[in-house]
Amino acid sequence: MRATFMYGPGDVRVENVPEPRIVEPTDAIVRITLACVCGSDLHPYHSMDKTDEGVPMGHEFLGVVEETGADVTGLKRGDFVVSPFAYSDNTCPICRDGFHTACPHGGWYGVGGVGGAQAEAIRVPQADGTLVKIPGDVDAAVLPSLLALSDVYLTGHHAAHMGRVEPGKTVTVIGDGAVGLSAVLASRRMGAERIILMGRHTDRTDLGREWGATEVVAERGEEGISHVMELTGGEGSHVVLEAVGLMPAYKQAYGIVRPGGIISRVGVPQYEEAPVGFGSLFGKNAGLTGGPAPVRAYIEQAIPDVLEGRIEPGKVFDAEVGLDQVADAYRMMDTRTNLKVVVRP
Repeated sequence: MRATFMYGPGDVRVENVPEPRIVEPTDAIVRITLACVCGSDLHPYHSMDKTDEGVPMGHEFLGVVEETGADVTGLKRGDFVVSPFAYSDNTCPICRDGFHTACPHGGWYGVGGVGGAQAEAIRVPQADGTLVKIPGDVDAAVLPSLLALSDVYLTGHHAAHMGRVEPGKTVTVIGDGAVGLSAVLASRRMGAERIILMGRHTDRTDLGREWGATEVVAERGEEGISHVMELTGGEGSHVVLEAVGLMPAYKQAYGIVRPGGIISRVGVPQYEEAPVGFGSLFGKNAGLTGGPAPVRAYIEQAIPDVLEGRIEPGKVFDAEVGLDQVADAYRMMDTRTNLKVVVRP
């Protein structure tokens, strides 16, 4: 079986490895139909320490169940499934609260002996709680949108949900990557009156406008803050959705949030320390929320939205490669040649 590993900055390789096998009775083996490269995969692509072992890559996929462990009761061989980017039992108190990415029995693909999804097959722990069945006869044209539910669209939805987007609110989205654009779409569906998209790549911001952005601000830093404040009459934005994860984006967020507003972060933060004092959050009575999206909490409601044509989040995918060309997909996204790339094993 072929699978993708990262050995250091820019060093992505596809290698032959043993087929995955059932380890725990709650596992399932899934033959992957579609996967993709995530913007968060580019963080280690830039900065991970070199390793001789390689780190399994990929956490978004559709596939067909091939084998199930003895304790798996809700799935059978041949089921077509979508997986959230993290696995969880979906039954514990934390999951029932809707925060599956903190499930005490859950975890992440590519960590702790669990393989990555940029591969031909994968072992899925906690399969009953994690995998969600979808019709096996769906039109191939909707598969990219179903794949987007494994992470990117529902991460944007999570940002808007945690930011309490609602009718009458002004929302500013920082970042024109796939998650930022998804946050625009989700905010529109939640009824935001005004959506300002901070991004400077017109091929991306054009999709943002199609999905509901009312204004686009191309400037960054202090210039970007000034432009948003001008657009909002000096009041700032009720909700700021930060989909980048870098300190300059966070500084923009607290620079433009309205007093009493909320910053919701879903870009994986590449920092541990950040301003929260009087000059950033405290003085504005501003709230800070967000985190790894509990996709499992939202996915079942989102599937009918895709199948019935209410949303088409798969529009974020603008290229496709075979598994053997996955290193090209990383380069394409890293150079911003492409927004998000499908990987077909």
